[in-house]
Amino acid sequence: MNMYVMYAPGGTPGRGALRRSSVLAVAVALVGSVLGATGPAFAQRDPAPRSAAVGATLPFTSAEAESAPTTGQKIGPDYAQGTLASEASGRRAVRLNAGQSVEFTLTSAANAVNVAYNVPDGQTGSLAIYVNGTKLAASLALTSKYSYVDTPWIAGAKTHHFFDNARLLLGRDLQVGDTVKLEAASPQVTVDVADFEQVEAAATAPFGAISVVDKGADPTGAQDSTQGFRDAIAAAKSSGGTVWIPPGEFRLGSELSGVENVTIQGAGSWHSVVHSSRFINQTNSAGKVHLKDFAVIGEVTERVDSNPDNFVNGSLGPGSSVSGMWIQHLKVGLWLTGNNDNLVVEDNRILDTTADGLNLNGTAKGVTVRNNFLRNQGDDSLAMWSLNTTNSDDTFEHNTISQPNLANGIAIYGGRDITVKDNLVQDTNALGSGIAISNQKFLDPFLPLAGTITVSGNTLVRTGAMNPNWGHPMGALRVDAYDSAIEANVRITNTTIRDSPYSAYEFVSGGGTGKAVKNLTVDGSTVDRTGTVVVQAETPGAVTMANVTATGVGAAGIYNCPYPAGSGTFALTDGGGNSGWDSTWGDCSTWPQPGGGNPDPDPDRNLAKGRTTTATGSTDVYTPGKAVDGDGSTYWESANNAFPQEITVDLGSAQAVRRVVLKLPPAAAWEARTQTLSLQGSTDGSTFGTVAASKDYRFDPATGNSVAVDLPASTAATRYLRVHVTANTGWPAAQLSELEAYLN
Repeated sequence: MNMYVMYAPGGTPGRGALRRSSVLAVAVALVGSVLGATGPAFAQRDPAPRSAAVGATLPFTSAEAESAPTTGQKIGPDYAQGTLASEASGRRAVRLNAGQSVEFTLTSAANAVNVAYNVPDGQTGSLAIYVNGTKLAASLALTSKYSYVDTPWIAGAKTHHFFDNARLLLGRDLQVGDTVKLEAASPQVTVDVADFEQVEAAATAPFGAISVVDKGADPTGAQDSTQGFRDAIAAAKSSGGTVWIPPGEFRLGSELSGVENVTIQGAGSWHSVVHSSRFINQTNSAGKVHLKDFAVIGEVTERVDSNPDNFVNGSLGPGSSVSGMWIQHLKVGLWLTGNNDNLVVEDNRILDTTADGLNLNGTAKGVTVRNNFLRNQGDDSLAMWSLNTTNSDDTFEHNTISQPNLANGIAIYGGRDITVKDNLVQDTNALGSGIAISNQKFLDPFLPLAGTITVSGNTLVRTGAMNPNWGHPMGALRVDAYDSAIEANVRITNTTIRDSPYSAYEFVSGGGTGKAVKNLTVDGSTVDRTGTVVVQAETPGAVTMANVTATGVGAAGIYNCPYPAGSGTFALTDGGGNSGWDSTWGDCSTWPQPGGGNPDPDPDRNLAKGRTTTATGSTDVYTPGKAVDGDGSTYWESANNAFPQEITVDLGSAQAVRRVVLKLPPAAAWEARTQTLSLQGSTDGSTFGTVAASKDYRFDPATGNSVAVDLPASTAATRYLRVHVTANTGWPAAQLSELEAYLN
């Protein structure tokens, strides 16, 4: 999902477009040649998938170009939006001019390769392939036609989607230690990553299956096969049978509908290839649809949200499944509306979509999306969006996501009792976190987060990005009360965050309206290197964090500066077991810079401004945060007729406070009054001692309506500063427009 209206701290909310079409289609991209000219050779053994404790178990091994010997130029690392390296896996790649090469040494058996690459806009090219020094007759055809996507209606977007994927069966079995060299045969090719795979031989048709070829489909791709597919589906679904797609390349110029009570099965996603930019488009289905073991490769080169350019658009019906698919060059892989109860989407590859990889667009119940690999999405790779009706009891688990280039790796927009667990997300770019848990609605009616949201066992690597609309960054894991407060119980456990370019955890109200993030716990997290902070709190609310260990923190442990000023405070409760991030960023008027450390703050600054503030009570809108918002015209007022009353500000760390300034609004409408008060201090927020004895203080608009309390040099450093009020001659309540604390 995309189209954020975002804010800049200290400024006003942005005015960019935030609408998203309610009928978002998918764009599928094509991958070059699929068959080697020498003909494939297949091992007759099962491939050995690489099991993973986190992320998907994959049938291929990926090799980064920048880690291989090369005669080309390594580029990156780079995190700046709009650069080629910033969209690369690991934020690095290898640029090859004609005749230059990169050579990989295999760590597992393979007979096929898929390469993520880039060629300059408007150009085509090719990569010659050498196996153990011998040049193959087949080469990888490359094109820029699916790259360089522009979405000017998305605020903050730049030209993006620079990389594409091309695959080839090598025609021979390679073993561990064999070498594969890729040599540029065109002016410039950038190689990002190569996936090496041992592809199984083509499967045979199940007994009783109805072949699309027998119904007139053309396996050479010369003729349109839409009618042959439709006729095979019609013949099979009356008995719940199987439609068989044999090896070949089939071209479908029109979409399929009325798909229900049928299995559509291919000989394997490297063998049975359907060229279609809109495979299934239907609003409802009786269900029991099973799509498995073939490829759907489209011709979508731009993102047009009003077009259903998706592998599946709409409903597959209850009890359906999608497995073993290769989905590429579409707008969206699966844009799911209507009844998809208990759908299982597993063991698929979704590549090069111009928008989402998969989106559960409301109504989804009991859907499981697991063990999928997604790369190079132009929007959220995996998303749930509770539009019209809520998504409930749905799970994203054990997926591997790489390089979404204009949104989040995983995004949950509303929904009840949602689970996100054991996923691996890498290399998000502009407008995106690794995982976003959000109440951003985009359209109405929207169903906010409810019940329990479980986020467990996920690993986020190089995730989070600078948001050009905010002018400040998004964290690796973001909880966002964008359009409404987070009321659901959000439980984040056992998270690993590595090499975040900015913050690890962000708690925010992305619309800039100060909606609260509540009912949030973080328990068990390893944070290894962050560019700025571990916690980036920008909105009122509260979190309990326990067993969070951090190393390599770039600036400070905590940035706690709720926005807008006066909207309230964010309380961070230490649940124990935390280490490595106890420092606090000292100046809410500036943003931490990656690796910039926590500079010595202005010694003349107001220590209390923007800090977390609590009180024994308040009246109406006159909340305690108004006393530290820097605005003299707003104020805190306690409960009436209930002295004594107290207001307490957390300075973030123990400070040697030497002067406290207390103010009331300066307007002449305020009559002069005397408040009887004392000042108290504490280092732990529990045990307080008196730092200024109780006395009468006169507040008079004629003299600025403020008083200053000087503290002796012997006063112990204090973190929690409390004003204890026992009387007020002007109103039966305690009142303060500003509570300021200074070092001198």
